[in-house]
Amino acid sequence: MTQDLDVALLKKDFPLLDQEVNGRRIIYLDSAASSLPPHPVIAAMDHYYETTHANVHRGVYATAEEATRLFEDTRRVVGQFLGAPDPAQEIVFTKNTTESINLLAHSWGRANLVEGDVVVLSIMEHHANIVPWQMLASERGIEIRWIGIDDDGRLDLDDLETIVDGAKLVSVTAMSNVLGTITPLPTVIEASHRAGALVHVDGAQAVPHLPTNVADLDVDFLSFSAHKALGPTGIGVLYGKAALLDAMPPFLGGGGMILDVRTDRFLAAEAPQRFEAGTPPIAEAIGLAEGIRYIEGVGIDAIRAHEKQLTAYALSSLADHFGDSVTVHGPPAGDDRGGVLSLTVEGVHSHDVAQILDSVGVCVRPGHHCAKPLMRHLGVAATARASFGLYNDEADVDVLVEGLAQATTMFA
Repeated sequence: MTQDLDVALLKKDFPLLDQEVNGRRIIYLDSAASSLPPHPVIAAMDHYYETTHANVHRGVYATAEEATRLFEDTRRVVGQFLGAPDPAQEIVFTKNTTESINLLAHSWGRANLVEGDVVVLSIMEHHANIVPWQMLASERGIEIRWIGIDDDGRLDLDDLETIVDGAKLVSVTAMSNVLGTITPLPTVIEASHRAGALVHVDGAQAVPHLPTNVADLDVDFLSFSAHKALGPTGIGVLYGKAALLDAMPPFLGGGGMILDVRTDRFLAAEAPQRFEAGTPPIAEAIGLAEGIRYIEGVGIDAIRAHEKQLTAYALSSLADHFGDSVTVHGPPAGDDRGGVLSLTVEGVHSHDVAQILDSVGVCVRPGHHCAKPLMRHLGVAATARASFGLYNDEADVDVLVEGLAQATTMFA
């Protein structure tokens, strides 16, 4: 084994990995869709429901005050993890990354963009970072420009200065959920700011796997989801610089986001509360905090080093065993490659590949991965995507290769 992490020990923290499928141990290779929660996350959420459950921000009895403390402490945990200068003011809780980007488009976008204004995206964006801007384009007549990719799946930045010229916002992924490409964010952010544009980063794939510091990057907005960061479904995060959030109007109306309501008007609360209408995902916030603590306990640098080594091993193993009959889309192993492998197997549909892999206990995701513009650019309808987490090791890759060998033999 080449990784520094004690993966065998880590695996014991993830109860789903104790399950079997078709008499085989589960090999979970779908962390790009949703990571597995470890025991501490599950226990923290159970403990909240068993001992503390109450609504937040309004009750004055003991369990309500404790629930509020735990909920707001998650803001601090998340903010510190991201390097946010002022977590109490800059961390907004949403339902997921998709809702975070929709909040940004509907609130900041509607307040700041008019006909002819430019938003810049890349061709490798997830639909969540495309469709909200297209909806705004239909409503407001804004222009969307696109950053392309080269033959290795890296962003083509040769014309970046021209593409961002006159733009109001540049919104790009930190790591492609299809190609594993890691975006050179400092280059994109610096060029965008020189052009006078704000920058939003979709951090859903990067935050759980790569060191991410919003202050060092000088990024204006960043979004990610708890369920890709060892936490539960149902809660996401939008980081925004305090001054920008303060200037944005509310997204949803209701309880919790107001200072006052009269028959003819309302006064919104300050950020971030103005963006958190209604009862929030309290237990999920507690689970998110515990997921981040788990990542911090293992060490984000150690996670990145492990997944980088594992990705290199997987790419080498696939090339050695299958040559050109299995294509892995995206850059070669290296500093700008994450642990996402989108595979096309010659003569075999991606859904058939996924079903054969399931027969040996391997969990991968077939389909277009909510990235149809990128799929069309690649000239494929779908791929079978294997994606790694800190609980994967070389033995898992070996079973992946075994399953792919069955697929190629069966359809030969």
